Formats: sequence, structure tokens, C-alpha cells
Amino acid sequence: MTVWDDLVGQDRVQEQLAAAARDADTLVTAHSSGGSVPPGSKMTHAWLFTGPPGSGRSTAARAFAAALQCTSPDRALGGSPGCGFCDGCHTALIGTHADVEVIRTDLLSIGVKETRELVRRAQLSPAVGRWQVIVMEDADRLTEGAGNVLLKAVEEPAPRTVWLLCAPSLEDVLPTIRSRCRHLTLRTPSVEAVADVLIRRDGIEPERAASAARATQGHIGRARRLATDERARARRAAVLKLPLRVHDVGGCLKAAQELIDTATDDARQIAEEVDVKETEDMKAALGGVAGGRMPRGTAGAMKELEDRQKRRKTRTQRDSLDLALTELIGFYRDVLALQLGSQLALANTDVRDAVDRIAESSTPERTLRRIEAVIACRTALDRNVAPLLAVEAMTMALRAG
Repeated sequence: MTVWDDLVGQDRVQEQLAAAARDADTLVTAHSSGGSVPPGSKMTHAWLFTGPPGSGRSTAARAFAAALQCTSPDRALGGSPGCGFCDGCHTALIGTHADVEVIRTDLLSIGVKETRELVRRAQLSPAVGRWQVIVMEDADRLTEGAGNVLLKAVEEPAPRTVWLLCAPSLEDVLPTIRSRCRHLTLRTPSVEAVADVLIRRDGIEPERAASAARATQGHIGRARRLATDERARARRAAVLKLPLRVHDVGGCLKAAQELIDTATDDARQIAEEVDVKETEDMKAALGGVAGGRMPRGTAGAMKELEDRQKRRKTRTQRDSLDLALTELIGFYRDVLALQLGSQLALANTDVRDAVDRIAESSTPERTLRRIEAVIACRTALDRNVAPLLAVEAMTMALRAG
């Protein structure tokens, strides 16, 4: 098992990263021994991983981080970094390596304060590893101010610091930052490749793995959740009934409300799982006593925590809604494929009866308008339109066709 085993369907990207890791290993070894660095090195200090959701951007970045920290003795015999077994690889992959910082946010954005702390850390020399590696999984969520703070660090990097930024597309990152990064584009892995990794790595039975991979069209994370979480399957089944429920105004409004309620319930459940422990840990750290009053001067810290939890809840609700809308787009894609007589494999074979009914009672033009309505709803949510209003407008548009 190597660090690249979880990188599904990305052979070209894997080859580029493996070559860069070899050059990085040579570079560190040359500096340690006082030798010279060979010309034409494929290693650089800043990388930008882009690709559609589920393509494995963060997986590729973490695998590369592990390869950079590889300490396998096989390297001296011509082996490539990234064995997956040595202490450097193992700790980097599980998130405990002292010189690998993985930044992921459950909030709507990454602010200036957090970015300044990262930049400060990036100036330090590696504590135990070969490189100081900072993986930012949500670089597209940097505010403009935070992006400008990061730019300075990317422009003038420390000698042994590597930035690994992940974003859906180049347009999601400031031009000044992306121009200073080496860019790697990942593609959506095939359904067969995703099903194979679910079977091989997660021990999921082949039929369920194939069904989940097909339903999510190659999105690895969603496929795993769908295959292992009964609640996720129930929620998806409810979403895919929506096209059959928008025959009248009342049905449209009721379906919209239920979609919002489901997203709110998801956010509430996650909050119940995380917020209580987080709050108790904070109180204990500030010297609070269970059931008693908090010490003076701690109100500000508790208020900051409450605000963070509120923003996380909003993000979770929006993510849940966006997932539902993505599934609706997939449903209407299947409808359009049937209407046009396409040989494209259907994603939603488990609701084939509903797909057939909508396809027979509509036209390709109306289906395209419905897809556009779902996309318009996603855009409205990105622009902070009230979720219920945006979803109600969408359901009414789905009814009109």
C-alpha cells in the first residue's frame, strides 16, 4: 500500500506528484549533504489542486504531503517516496504529523485572523519532518483580505515550506495566488473506479458499492456515505420524489418546506453531535464548573464560540440543500437522456419508474428549463437569498417546466 492508493482514477496527476516528490527528496538530501540540486526540478513551493467535487482534490494533496515526509530506507536504493508504511507517511496520512497542517473549515469562509496564523507557522523550519507542509482544503473560501495575506507568503516562501491549495476551479482563487502556483487538474473518476475502491478499502458489498457509485456519478465521498449511511439513503429517496409532487401550487410549497426542514434537521443533528462537547470543552478550559457560573472575563470567548457554531450550522444547512439540488439535477439529466434516446448510463436506476413517468409526460425543452431552474436556485443560495424563497421559486419553476 502506497500513499497514492486512495487517489482514484487520477493516473496522470499521480505521476506528476510522484515525480515532484522524488525531486523534493533529492533536493533535501542535496542540501543536507552539501551537494547541488539537479536542474529541471519538478518540485515547487506552491501547488493548486482543482477539480469537480468528489474528484479527490484533498486526497491528492494529503497523499503528496505524505510523500514529501517519507523516510523509507528504500529511497536510498532507488525507491520512490510515498511508501505508505514509514512513520512520516503514516502520521501525515492520519493527520498527526508535526509538520503537516491540514486546514478545512466548517464555516462559510476563512478569515484574515486564521490566515495570518497559518502564514506565521509557514515561516518556521520543519520540526521533525523534511518539509513544512500546509494543506488548505477550502482555498476557495478565503475572503479577499485573507487571500491578500496568503499572497505574501506564497510570493516569499520559506525554503522548506510547501503550500498545497485545493479549490473547485481556477476562478475560485485570486489570480495573483494561482499565478504563483503549479496547477494540477483532477477529473471525476469513473463509476467503476469508485465502486472498486469502496469494495477494496471500505469492505462494502459489490452491489451496494456499484449502486452508490452510479447514483453519485463518481463522487467518492458521497458514494461512501450513501453506501454506509441509511439516513443518507432515506434523505436521497425523499429528494427524488420531489419531481412527482409539484403538480399544483400547494404541492410546490409543501415540497419546498420539506426540503428546507430536512436540511435544517441535518444541521441540527450535526450541531447536537458537535456543539455540546465543544461547549463543555471550552467551559472546562476556561475554568468553569459543571452546573455553575463561568469565571469573570470568559463571556467574550463563549460568545465567539456560539457565533462560530451558528455559522457552522448555516454552512451545514446550505451544504445539505446543495446536495439535494445536485441530486435533482442528476434526476433531470436522466430524464433528458431518455427523452433524447441517449445511450448514456442512467444514474438513478433505483427510481427508474419516476424517471420514466417524467420523461413521458414532458419534453426535452421543458426538462432543460427545469435543470436551469435548479441551477438558478443554487446560484440564489450562493448569493444569500433566503433559502425558503429560493427553493419555493425553484419548485414553482419545476411545475411550470
